Parts: sequence; structure tokens; C-alpha cells
Amino acid sequence: MSDAVYYEKPVLLHRDKHRNRKVTASNSFAFARKANSLYLAGVEFNEASKEYAIVFTRVASGRIVPVVMLGLRARENLFVGDDDSWGATYIPAFVRRYPFVLAELPGQPEMGVCIDEAFAGLNTKKGEALFDEQGGNTPFLQNALDFLYQYQAEYQRTEAFCQRLEQAGLFREMNAKADLVDGRSFTLNGLMIVDEQKLLALPDAVALSLFRAGEMHLVSMHLMSLSNMQKLVDRMAQRKSPLVPAPKPQ
Repeated sequence: MSDAVYYEKPVLLHRDKHRNRKVTASNSFAFARKANSLYLAGVEFNEASKEYAIVFTRVASGRIVPVVMLGLRARENLFVGDDDSWGATYIPAFVRRYPFVLAELPGQPEMGVCIDEAFAGLNTKKGEALFDEQGGNTPFLQNALDFLYQYQAEYQRTEAFCQRLEQAGLFREMNAKADLVDGRSFTLNGLMIVDEQKLLALPDAVALSLFRAGEMHLVSMHLMSLSNMQKLVDRMAQRKSPLVPAPKPQ
């Protein structure tokens, strides 16, 4: 999954270039309208599993990551309404960190902080200032940075969790077909879920290790969340837009 899924113009946050910039709070999620899936950190599984289907997919680097399914078709988010509101109680951290994001820098050990200059709330007149008169971080910016780095730490923990599941051979492909009452149907390929039979057949030592790490609970929430696929189908049935094949989450 690309971090640039809805960042139109991400640039490195610069203390001089952005000295006078401010951020106006917005309740609009129009920026995420074309994201049909988003990365999810393990710490989010508890709340996310109540409203979304959590599945796994292999990204370009070869790693397996968990994602929340937001749509059945390419570039369509069924959780963003016509009024640009978010149609669920829990909003994934991947969305909440916008317009900021961390990005890897070539040849640099540390990640750089970027901001989407296409964000409508970025201006020079009103809102929360990014930097103070001395060029230091304002409390608003520092809170945003703290959230980014905490998110990155959770990302790394979740990546390790997925690696352990893969090493234990627990994943299997899930090809799902959704049939709508109006005759339309959608096939989702390239998704992965934890195989319950393989989970039950785990050696005691491996199962205990997952349990002690709190990761067996994450697996349970993932499996429980799959029932939310039907809710996604119900949302899709309410939309009357042209048919576009759904790719695997990216």
C-alpha cells in the first residue's frame, strides 16, 4: 500500500518555507474518497473490527500487511458520503494523520515529515500555526508529530506480527464474490485471511507464543471482522454508479 494513496502534493515540511502556514480544521474526508482500502495497525483492530472487514494483502515490497476494506470497486470509498462525512464511528489512524505523513528519505536513516500542500485547509490566514515566531514547533505541530511517530512505531510492531503469521504458515488466499440484489456482482481477488484450520493445528509452543504476545487476540478480531463484508455489500447496493472492476487492495 502506498502512503501517497490520497496525498496529491506531499512535500517535506520546511521550517522556513512553511513558517507562516496554518492549518484549518476540517470535517471533510473528500481527500480519502478514492481509497478503497487502507493500512491498519494492530492496535486499531479492537475498534476497527466492529465496523470494518480486516484482511491482509501483499504489497509491492513483498511484505504482508493488514488493511481495512472500504470499498468493492477501484477508487471508491463507501465510507465517505455525498456530504464528505465519514460513515463510521471509528476513523482509521491512516486517515486521521492527514495532511501529515512520514516518508523515507534516500540515504537518510531518519524519516522526513511531509505535508500535503494540496490540502484545502493549508493557508496563511487562519487556523493553527505550524511554527512560532522563533521558528519552533507549535503545540499543534508537536502533537501532530507525536502522533506520526507513535503511528510509525505501531506500524513496525504490526509488520512483525504479520511476519510471524506468515512464518507460521497461517495465511490463505480468499477470493470473495459479492452478489447484489439488482444483479450486479463483484469479485475480490488477492486478499488473504488467517486459515482457522491451520490456526488450530499450530504446535503448542507456537500457539502459546502468539498468545503470550497478545497476537492471538488480534487474529481473533481479524476473523470476527470478516462478517462486516456483508455490511460493505449492503453499502454497495445503495450506490447506483457505473460498474468498475475491483482490484486487490493497494
